[in-house]
Order: sequence, then C-alpha cells, then structure tokens
Amino acid sequence: MAGAEFDYVIVGAGSSGCVLANRLSADGKTTVAVLEAGPRDKSLWIHLPIGYGKTMWDPKVNWKFQTEPEPNMAGRQVYWPRGKVLGGSSSINGLIVIRGQKEDYDSWGEQGNPGWNWSEVLPYFLKIESNSELGDDQLHGTHGPLAVSSIGRKHELIEAVIGAAQANGVPRTNDFNGRSQEGAGYFQLTTKNGWRQSAAEAYLRPAEKRDNLTVLTDTQVARVLFEGRKAVGVVCRTGDRTRNIKARCGVILSAGAIQSPQLLMLSGIGPAKHLQANDIPVLIDRPQVGQNLQDHLQFRLIYRANKAITTNDALRSLWGRFKLGLEWLLFRSGALAIGINQGGIFARLMPESKTPDIQFHVATLSADMAGGKVHDFSGFTLSVCQLRPESRGHIELASSDPMARPLIHANYLATETDRAYAVKSIEFARKLAQTKPLSDLVEAEAVPGPAVKTEEDILEFARRSGATIFHPSGTCRMGTDDDAVVDPRLRVRGVSGLWVVDCSIMPTLVSGNTNVPAMMIAEKAADMILEDNEKQTGSEPWQAGQYRIAI
Repeated sequence: MAGAEFDYVIVGAGSSGCVLANRLSADGKTTVAVLEAGPRDKSLWIHLPIGYGKTMWDPKVNWKFQTEPEPNMAGRQVYWPRGKVLGGSSSINGLIVIRGQKEDYDSWGEQGNPGWNWSEVLPYFLKIESNSELGDDQLHGTHGPLAVSSIGRKHELIEAVIGAAQANGVPRTNDFNGRSQEGAGYFQLTTKNGWRQSAAEAYLRPAEKRDNLTVLTDTQVARVLFEGRKAVGVVCRTGDRTRNIKARCGVILSAGAIQSPQLLMLSGIGPAKHLQANDIPVLIDRPQVGQNLQDHLQFRLIYRANKAITTNDALRSLWGRFKLGLEWLLFRSGALAIGINQGGIFARLMPESKTPDIQFHVATLSADMAGGKVHDFSGFTLSVCQLRPESRGHIELASSDPMARPLIHANYLATETDRAYAVKSIEFARKLAQTKPLSDLVEAEAVPGPAVKTEEDILEFARRSGATIFHPSGTCRMGTDDDAVVDPRLRVRGVSGLWVVDCSIMPTLVSGNTNVPAMMIAEKAADMILEDNEKQTGSEPWQAGQYRIAI
C-alpha cells in the first residue's frame, strides 16, 4: 500500500465513514479507501445487543477517553467511551434510533445553513431506514440499508414507567420519530433478528466486495497532506510503519467530534496560537476548530424494585442466564436481543418549552455506571438528560504527537440554565418514581437516596455523579459566517479537497441520540461530494435522484 492512490480517502469507519464508503464507491469505478484506527468487528460482544456492557470497557474496540478535570463537576474526569473498531460507536452503542426534532434541523437552516432544514434532511432519514413495523408511515423508510426493529414484548416495569408518565401529562407513543417526539414508550433499535445492526454491518459489509473499495484497519491517520492549500492525501501509521496514501479528489474526515478537530489541528488548521504553542506550522488560522463542544449530560437515578422482574434478577443466577441465552438462541428475543435501555420518555420540563426538552432512558437493570456490573438486588435505572444544553466545551491538542490523546474540556453545567435543568429533571424523575403504577414497584430509592433532599443537595449529586450519554458534537461547526469551520456542503473553509462529515459539523446538538443523525449527515454529504465532483470534472451526471424521496 505504500504510495497507494485513490479518488477519496475516508478517515474513520464509524457511523458516518461506513455510509460514505458505501455511497462513494457505489458506481464501481470511483476508488475509495476507508482507514480505521481500530480492528475489524469480529467480537461476538459487538454483534450481540447486550454486549454493550462488555464493549463499554474493552480497550481493543474502545478509545476509553477521559475528559480533563471538570470545574463544575467536583473536579472529576468523566469517562467518554468512543468506538475504535469498524462501525465506530455504532458497534458499541445502546442501539437507540432517534432522529431528533424537526425544530433542531430548521434551527440549523436559520443559523445560515441552506439545505439542512427538516424538509431537506427527512429524505435522507428515510433513505437510511428499513423499518418493517412502521414502514407504512410516510415518515419511515422500508428499503434502506439499516434495519430498525421494535421491541416486541411488553415489560411490566416499562409499562409502569409509561403509566406514571401518562399520569404526569406525558402521552403514550409508539414512535419517537413520528410527527411528534413527545411521549413515553418503547425505543426502536438498530437490530435485525436479534443481532446488532452497526453502520459496518448495514453499509460497509455489502460494499466490501467491490474492487474499488479498500478497507484498512489498525491504521491511524496522523495528519492530512497538502500541496499548497489542496488536500492530496494523508500520513498514516500501521503498527510501527508510517506511510502516505494519496487522494486524487480529496480527503474526508469522519473521525468524530473528538478526533476530526484533532486531525485538523495536527494538519495546521486551527487556532494559530495553540498550533504554534505545539510547534505545528499554521496553514489556516481557524480559531473555532475544536470549539463549540456539546454533549448530553445524564443523571442516573437507581431504584430497588419490590418484584424480581428486572434484568438484574435474570443475570444474577446461572439459571437466569441460561434462560436468557436459550430465549435468544431459540427465538432471537429477550434481554440479549435488546440491550440496556428498553423504554424512553421525551417530555417538556420547563413551562416555556414548546417541544420536549428532556429525555429519559429507562433500563430494566441497575449498575454503578452505564455498562458496569449489575447490582445484586432487583434494580432499575431512570436516566435523564437535558436535550439542548447551553454549556460549551472544547477540544485541544496535548502535543504535536498524533498518537497523543487530545484534551477534552466538556465544561458541563457551566450555565445557570443547565444547572436549573439538572435539579428540575432529577426532581421530575423522582416524581415519576412516586407516581402509580410505577410507585407500586418501587421498594426504595438507592441513588441518590433519601439523604439528598434540598435543591443544593440535588445539584451537588448532579456534579458528583453526572456522566456523558455519549453524544459529543459541534467541534467543526458548519456555517456561512467567518468563524465556521466547514461550509454547508461540509467543505473545510480556506482549503480545497477536504471535508468533515460526522457529528462535529452540527451547529447545535440534536434533541436525542446521535447515531442515526450521523448516518443522515453522511448520506447527504455523499450526494454533495459527488455532485461537486461532477461539476468540477464534467463527468457523466451522477443519478442522485434515484435515492431522493419526495415529501
């Protein structure tokens, strides 16, 4: 591969990178290389939905990042798991399918990003999806690469949570991606016949048979190569070997909200003073690279159940584990086929909110932290997060060494609004637990516990226990203003032949989980990249319309 040359080089085979690899190589002629720092997705725990608890801590497939000490979180470093494997975080996540709210995308358009309004991104969400249960609804796709499944069996605990939410004014829903996100119900998941459907499984696997697609694993990119201000390839490292891989049409960074800005800075695009302090020659002074970092901060309340109906109970005994395994083997159903969180709630917490402003993930198990060892009692978890946080953090380089991990400053709870949400959302979670029919199943609140009473106590609990819900975004913000890192066609401003395509381009974080939005971004980006290439080369028109869906 030394001196190899392709039309496009994609950095990162995660949720966005796998989509791009498939779509850009679809004509059988355009040569594409996708470079992934991690290994192939061979582990059974990746493909088994409940394996989330294993991959959450496995350094073979997980970057296992840590933030820097957080000033508003009792000085703690917060653990940030991110996928380091084919499929990226879609291979280790909680499998939940959420697009966000219509208003999220309309806001992107209002912020100066033509082409990103809801009406313009919806066709791509439909293009992604193969949804057998909700496919007769015009808001869902039936022939996309990504299988989306409903949780078929009702659970007594989830039903009680839904009932308590209804008693508090939140309607029941069977579709968080329908005309209204608001409601309480069961999540839909990226699963098929009891197996995980990662981006690698849905998009990359079918495309790998193409002669014009090359997938390189265990290959970490160190920086982008430039001729003048044109990106012409990358420098990458496999083991102890460093090599250059050239790109005729350009390089696409899909390394995520942590590592895409890191690579831009290592390549000389970023805040000039910061680059100079790390002895990196400045190609473009772009102060906002790595800024605008946003994430959903979750607060996990744990309850002891008075009935042995939780996944804790099933996992604690040899017989219980045997039954779970047998159910999966025979029917591809049960806890092994679902993962951690079965139910959810999107609700309006603040009186002025016109759309849901908080989200619950409801797990029929409990552990000291997400993906940890389950407790030895019948337990369940109510995890709540503010959907549109005001706090902004940033990513910066630790050094010019491309193998050094970047420094993550999440800056959680930096604003009074976010602190108020922390207190009030925890209070709302407690209110749910005290409302029938859920209260009939609650023996006691284990975390935070009865000693946490006042608003000051609750805020202190939030500071000492809050954790990421795994949705970092915004660090290569798109826009048309002078501070934007990429333009609305996701081209890095000030250079040519370089794009960023992942959640880092989000101007503001979407209201919910980010896996499917990352795929949508890549679907739309593939269209734009191929259209731009057609204009430049005067080649045959690419039939983008075959994938477009009229609204």
